[in-house]
Amino acid sequence: MTFAKKMFGAAAATGLSLFAALPAWAQEAAAAPAAPVPNPGNNAWMMTSTILVLLMILPGLALFYGGLTRAKNMLSTMTQIGGVAAFAMLIWVMYGYGLAFGPEGNSIISWGKFFLAGVTPDSTAATFTSEVISEYVFICFQMTFAAITVALVLGSVVERMKFSAVMVFALVWLTIVYFPVAHMVWEARGVFFVMGALDFAGGTVVHINAGVSALVAALILGKRKGYPSEPMPPHSLTLTFVGTGLLWVGWFGFNAGSALEANGSAALAMINTFVATASAGLFWMLTERVMGHKGSALGFCSGIIAGLVAVTPAAGNSGPFGAIVLGGVASVVCFFFVSKVKPALGYDDSLDAFGIHGIGGIIGAIGTGIVYSPSLGGPGGDDFSIGSQLVTQVSAVAATIVIAAIGTVIAMYVAKAVTGLRVSTEVEQEGLDLGEHGERAYN
Repeated sequence: MTFAKKMFGAAAATGLSLFAALPAWAQEAAAAPAAPVPNPGNNAWMMTSTILVLLMILPGLALFYGGLTRAKNMLSTMTQIGGVAAFAMLIWVMYGYGLAFGPEGNSIISWGKFFLAGVTPDSTAATFTSEVISEYVFICFQMTFAAITVALVLGSVVERMKFSAVMVFALVWLTIVYFPVAHMVWEARGVFFVMGALDFAGGTVVHINAGVSALVAALILGKRKGYPSEPMPPHSLTLTFVGTGLLWVGWFGFNAGSALEANGSAALAMINTFVATASAGLFWMLTERVMGHKGSALGFCSGIIAGLVAVTPAAGNSGPFGAIVLGGVASVVCFFFVSKVKPALGYDDSLDAFGIHGIGGIIGAIGTGIVYSPSLGGPGGDDFSIGSQLVTQVSAVAATIVIAAIGTVIAMYVAKAVTGLRVSTEVEQEGLDLGEHGERAYN
């Protein structure tokens, strides 16, 4: 035996004897595996994704919606978006995170960690593999989703709803609609999660929730004065186009960030967010041409958003060519809802929140059950069944529609009881910028 072997053997024997001499609790602690530590690369990616989703809200959505309104209501629209987003962030850290992702709960809701009790810089949140990320990062990422979802609803009620009513609505709606649905879809105990519903980044949680709620809110609130006989064109398609670009850029955080790691799943979501969106933007303009109109900037912007909405649940659940088809189909269907169905039914969804987010979300959520198939380039396994998955997807979509509709009725009538809901005829005529906030975007 060499000297090195003798020394190694002696050291090993000494180590074993020292370990045996430790108390039982110390032996258990020493033998326990080390707690997982966040990968700095994943943490950095998720921090970046979180900021990208914030970019979607301010200034992205604010400019997109603001440019679509009449000039006298632009600041009001942007302020409502900023106001509810900021309010959602505070509600989220007080109790929203606990209701959606708390340590205790059932298939409908969770609880615990209210006011972030027990969360520290060392706390971690699980991803979809053995990795973890910092819990504060996960909290912030999910917080931006809550903030943008309630802001999307406002696209149907701008130019006539009080700022105070918007804030009351946001409080109630987030509590009884968004937090439970987020739990049901994305938390491991949630009923839709257990069912196996596929929603990578928020087709049900964000877009169907927001779109259906937008339609119900618009019906309860009523039409704008003069609609539809009085022309109400967008006052600045330039700002809408800028907002569209910012939304597309920010959406990479929304979709690719939902992988919760900087990995291949995020890369798949990234390419799908490129190609589905590009397909949808062009298909909307093509549909305009087929219908005898000129391809328009507004049509391109609308198609871009329709594609982003449709690919959201499928971002990590589809191959690139499935995403291209999904984006194109959603764009064409959303075009007909916005240009044909809405005028025929006569409801005043001011900025087409339902026509694009609601309809696009439904198509995307159901279509994900198809494009997930490996035969179409999706990541599904060999035992994947399109028929079975479609049943699951439709069930989740239908349940989300019901929850969103009932919750919105409650939230709107609570806001009406507290604030009166709608501005006066005089304020609506002069514009909510001046009547609600005492300022104008343009002199």
